[in-house]
Amino acid sequence: MKKLVTSLLLVALMALTLAGCGGDDKKTGYPNEDGIAEGSLGDTMHNCFFDFTVKSAYLCKDFDEYTTDEGYLFLVAEITVKNTFGETLPMFDTDFVVEWDDSADYPCYFEDGIGGDVLPAEYELAKDESKSGLLLFAVPEDKKDFTFSYMEVFEDNTTGNTFNVSFTAEQK
Repeated sequence: MKKLVTSLLLVALMALTLAGCGGDDKKTGYPNEDGIAEGSLGDTMHNCFFDFTVKSAYLCKDFDEYTTDEGYLFLVAEITVKNTFGETLPMFDTDFVVEWDDSADYPCYFEDGIGGDVLPAEYELAKDESKSGLLLFAVPEDKKDFTFSYMEVFEDNTTGNTFNVSFTAEQK
């Protein structure tokens, strides 16, 4: 009888432990069964290479000495990327895209580079290294709702999960 009670207590303890570990399939930042992760500003998105957080985003007509073309604004996104892959990762300006309606744009980089807090078009992240900075996008001035996206792409050019951060940006 004592063994039965001990076994039942162990089973109950395991059930409580597992329940405390999540059980919620819809954790923010992790892909669902369709391979899509959805989040908002401030959420950390977890893919197989790195974690990223879009901390903030705003719209502006001018950034430093740069001005957008007529009918466009800069979308300025502050992002932090942390390498969780276990080896050095090359990062590129084409890793992230911003989407609105049925359109999309990659970050804007100017011939001489912008410098400052703006992330370069190419950089490397060492194992466990984090890098924070800004990404600039040229978006139509009548748009305010955006989705910042990353899709896993592997060496053989197959794709994996997609990570979306949706938000409304206000003009500064």
